[in-house]
Amino acid sequence: MGITGYDRLIAAVREYLDEDKVDWVVRAFIKARDSHDGQYRRSGEPYITHPVAVATILADMRLDHQSLMAALMHDVIEDTPVTWDELASEFGETVANLVDGVSKLTQIEFRTRAEAQAENFQKMTLAMARDIRVMLVKLADRLHNMRTLGPLSIEKRTRIATETLDIYAPIANRLGINTIRVELEDLGFAALHPMRAKYIRKAVDKLRGNHREIISEIRSRLDNCLKDRGLPGKIVGREKHLNSIYQKMKSKRKSFHEIMDVYAFRIITESEDDCYRILGAVHSLYKPLPGRFKDYIAMPKANGYQSLHTTLFGMHVNIEIQIRTQEMEEIANNGIASHWLYKTADSDAISANFTRVDRWVKGLMQMREHAGDSLEFIEHVKIDLFPDEIYVFTPKGKIMELPAGATPVDFAYAIHTDIGNACVACRINKHLGSLSAPLSSGQTVEIITAPTAKPSPSWLNFVVTGKAKSGIRHYLKHQRQAEAHDLGKALIKRSLKSFNKKLSEISEVQKQRVVEHNQVDNFDALLEEIGMGNRMAYIIGRQLVQEDSHVPEQEVELTRDDSPKSTLTIKGTEGLMVNFAHCCKPIPGDPIVGVMDSGSGMIIHSDSCSKVEQHLAGDNPSIHLSWAKDITDEFTVQLRVELERQRGIIAEIAAAITVADGNIEHISVIEQNAKLSIISLVIHVSGRKHLARVMKRIRNVRAVTNITRVRA
Repeated sequence: MGITGYDRLIAAVREYLDEDKVDWVVRAFIKARDSHDGQYRRSGEPYITHPVAVATILADMRLDHQSLMAALMHDVIEDTPVTWDELASEFGETVANLVDGVSKLTQIEFRTRAEAQAENFQKMTLAMARDIRVMLVKLADRLHNMRTLGPLSIEKRTRIATETLDIYAPIANRLGINTIRVELEDLGFAALHPMRAKYIRKAVDKLRGNHREIISEIRSRLDNCLKDRGLPGKIVGREKHLNSIYQKMKSKRKSFHEIMDVYAFRIITESEDDCYRILGAVHSLYKPLPGRFKDYIAMPKANGYQSLHTTLFGMHVNIEIQIRTQEMEEIANNGIASHWLYKTADSDAISANFTRVDRWVKGLMQMREHAGDSLEFIEHVKIDLFPDEIYVFTPKGKIMELPAGATPVDFAYAIHTDIGNACVACRINKHLGSLSAPLSSGQTVEIITAPTAKPSPSWLNFVVTGKAKSGIRHYLKHQRQAEAHDLGKALIKRSLKSFNKKLSEISEVQKQRVVEHNQVDNFDALLEEIGMGNRMAYIIGRQLVQEDSHVPEQEVELTRDDSPKSTLTIKGTEGLMVNFAHCCKPIPGDPIVGVMDSGSGMIIHSDSCSKVEQHLAGDNPSIHLSWAKDITDEFTVQLRVELERQRGIIAEIAAAITVADGNIEHISVIEQNAKLSIISLVIHVSGRKHLARVMKRIRNVRAVTNITRVRA
């Protein structure tokens, strides 16, 4: 048909598709050719050459006919008058949806690495969730665009190359499509750093010429070793790619010659059993380097990659060997695309890889739902796109892949969000372990849950997976809203009491007026605002009892305490919206006051604390509080102890605190001389009576000369 590349495309398609499916591909080509008639690329070529090239990339990966049809027509909805309905009636809804999905992805421009990019990445996630083939077509489209960057301006080339390295190459890697990933990385590197790429390419060519004899000798010895043992295997040289060399030089701070002082080979064999036999054979030929063996067959990478990796020392050089079957080779090169290649072969490895990718995409969707905003979402996704995996086991022996640095909490969320939310402890190799300690490959991890447990905000300081971070933030956000609502409701009831009103007596009409006046969505949202300290309960209460709620807020007279006659009861550890001040560390029995802090809810201080006056000076209302009876929580108290220096005195004081049922959190020496020491003790007690008992025990230690509670 006279179109560049068309004959090659049809020849490639005929190698693996039935003739009726080939006919569908031809029909899609004719539709695309006619639709793009008169359109040209920047290079001056007819526009149809681009979709033909994209389809050829997918045909070389042996994708199904619907993907090829979508590739040929991927720009017709966006660039021509053709509509979705027209495509659906002519080629079916599946193909029309694929074309529409790719068109929407094409419209995405990642201009910055901030919010616009993040929102667009969410659109990509939705497209992948509907049909992963949309992303495969998009990757092939991006690859051909990268191959033909030449005619574009430097600015546009730089933007497209940066976007490719930031977004598309990592996605290709996560989907296991190594051939596309490597070429995207090398093309992106060459576009951003043309001189560096040119230098490294020349150096690689020169080095390859110089080392031809050594490479030939090693290959010959490996070949003879396999033949002597009757092991089937095809030996191929493995080249290091430009971007890979450059990144290693940068990250490992090594010279080009240090990076290249390794000879890499791949051995392709027939069965998994042969892989391990060949491993034994090469280890007998050259000495393996300790710690450099990796078994990705028993424990595949997160993207489905399987292979044996070993590094040998022979002929005064290091030799890297990868050993895998032909099927593993296909998965390594084409990743999820192998699913269509082997669809009829009922391959367990391919099915497992497809399931793995499907699980990843579903995980993305879950993160998307939980994320507070698009920036938070893309932060989580980038963590998952750049993993350095470790492999750990469940108690039943199931392998879980996690990023390096992952903790038992990450493991819990990887199993299920509900397991993560209810996690209280863990066993690592049958021994109790820390929830925050990074896991190592090979460990067996068991999560202990409790029905009343809930995530701690401190977990965000050590979890590393996107799923764990989004799960914790989602839970805390909802918990924060619920607690803010309950606190706001308690505060508004208390304010209404000073007007001799009950909340149940306020009509829905009046509530709605106040809601509209304060410009919030609904009354529950208004209560949340009060609970968070963003609005004053007294002002809202006054608006609720006014028949005309339009009372200007500046006319309301604020006092130190909006209702001194009534108090709120504090039960102990109140949650996220009620916090105890670190300055005065109040404990049950102390007279206390609550200060509303915008966005943080209520902070509880001792009523004699100097910080209370500062808050009131800033117009923050205070609330009189009382302690509930029978509080069982522990509270932190700081003590200042003056004592004579004696050997073993710290141990004696610790013993005295233990006898009084106190818990020591921290001991430090404030100052000391030859005869006297002053120490600071941070201890946990249940209230003032318990504190008095502890202080009495400490005072009874003979060396102690003075003890005081530190209030600020």
